[in-house]
Amino acid sequence: MTVAERIDMPEESRDGIDKGRRLIRLDDGGLSLSERLATRFRHMVWRTPLHRLRLRGKFPLKLVAVPDDPIHGDRTRGASLLEGRALFHGQEIALADLDFATLNVSAGLADYLQSFEWLRDLASAGSREEIAPIAEKLMRNWLETHGGKVAEAGWRPEMWGQRIFLWTSYAPLILSSNDLVYRSAVLNTLARGARHLDRAASKESPGLTQVRAWAGVIGAGLLVQGGEPRVARGEAGLERALSQALTADGGINCRSPVAQLALVETLGMLRAAYDSRRMEFPATFDSALSFAVPALLGVTLGDGGLSSWQGGAPIPGRRIAASVEATGHRALPLRKARDWGYQRMAAGDTVLVVDAAPPPSMRLETGGCASTLAFEMSHGPHRIVVNCGGAGGTALPKSFADGLRTTAAHSTLTVADSNSTALNPDGSLGRGVVEVELNRRERNGIARLEASHDGYVQRFGLVHKRQLGLSEDGDELRGEDVLLPGGRHKSNGAAFAIRFHLGAGVDVSPTADNMGALLRVEGGPAWHFRCRGTGLMIDDSVWVDEKSRLCETKQLVLAGEAAPGGTTIGWLFRRAG
Repeated sequence: MTVAERIDMPEESRDGIDKGRRLIRLDDGGLSLSERLATRFRHMVWRTPLHRLRLRGKFPLKLVAVPDDPIHGDRTRGASLLEGRALFHGQEIALADLDFATLNVSAGLADYLQSFEWLRDLASAGSREEIAPIAEKLMRNWLETHGGKVAEAGWRPEMWGQRIFLWTSYAPLILSSNDLVYRSAVLNTLARGARHLDRAASKESPGLTQVRAWAGVIGAGLLVQGGEPRVARGEAGLERALSQALTADGGINCRSPVAQLALVETLGMLRAAYDSRRMEFPATFDSALSFAVPALLGVTLGDGGLSSWQGGAPIPGRRIAASVEATGHRALPLRKARDWGYQRMAAGDTVLVVDAAPPPSMRLETGGCASTLAFEMSHGPHRIVVNCGGAGGTALPKSFADGLRTTAAHSTLTVADSNSTALNPDGSLGRGVVEVELNRRERNGIARLEASHDGYVQRFGLVHKRQLGLSEDGDELRGEDVLLPGGRHKSNGAAFAIRFHLGAGVDVSPTADNMGALLRVEGGPAWHFRCRGTGLMIDDSVWVDEKSRLCETKQLVLAGEAAPGGTTIGWLFRRAG
């Protein structure tokens, strides 16, 4: 069922969970051989003389409109650019050393530079007189390497999809020079990029990359002289891309909150392009946003920022708020996302986000995570229980980045120190969780969620079941983790560990009986933790913050040996005072 087919459904049907609802992961094991070969073929086609010939023509030499960029820039990064350094998630490169021909930096920093996202940061840091020379210098640098040569590093369709909007929105910066040859080179390259998108957008893999590419086709049609004929084709292409990228409840198929934010921002920038032409934003795209925005808000915590799933960073609330405002949609967070897969429980000042679905079936650039049945919890602006976070786009060592994808790096249960879903060396996900059973209800003022997965059935003959109950005032979270015999193979028992990674600034002290702990939250109320069925250990942990810095934290660990007939471990978080 597509997003469009759900528009007329009753609200309770959109947001309800039927008892025993099964969410089943498609076992595609990543990209198929044919898809890999098709991707390689597309990139080979870009390098052919025929494709370069198609990019020639009568180059339009002016813009029809200059849209406002609805996304605010980062002043810290902008100030660094003024000082001669490009800064991105703890990484930096001196502008004097920047050479797009030999860009030896992390994938995240490379994308930041190649997409020209830095333009919005630079624009937030100073006057036009101060920043225009820097923008022009970086533009000349890029044109020298990529302006005359179609190569994957600079000509990926999703990059051009972003570049169309950023070059046009910040045209006063990059086109302020009196050098007519330079100005013509910028506009000619923009026109060639638009023609490249005309042919490449439909060949992109379904998902965020194709959405960005088709949005760029429309943006070029709206904003670049002579591009009007491509608008209708771009609208049809984007409608198809959104129907493939979004689940029925508005979440992106790859299940990455960061990718969800990127999709919402892409549509926000596209809306700004329509506004700059005083044209109506198509109803299909507006309907997609009406589902995508609540899904995005559904994975935010009490501080308004994103919770950390599928390799993503906890992007701060101010960015989320600005992105949502750009869409023109006001919405409540989606609580019960059946297909998107994240369940939200909220009461008082307490918010939980639970991964209650199989892992994504498609391959992700940042790598999918084995996080089924993990949760994050906040109270007000304070993050109490978290996952360790993601390394997507950072310069962290591969071994460490791979560790962040494991089940043990998430606040859930592991069996025999193994992952609930296998992590393949190439970054794709292997065998593991295929089916999740889910039941959610409200009883006596307590919101209850019960879910189980089969990720350990084939190897250990055990089903993991997790029950969560949040009190009406949000001051108490009761949980129970159960290992039950399941599958055709008899269980012989296995070692298990239940981890609760604590947020930065949470100090923990064990009780004398080693069955509990006191959690002191910097700037917030204290919490008591108690457990039954096994003892409590306190161990070191890490959390990756919004700037991809590693913060030293602690974790609560409940470990033991599961009996062949099953094991039940109960636990409780209760606000003190």
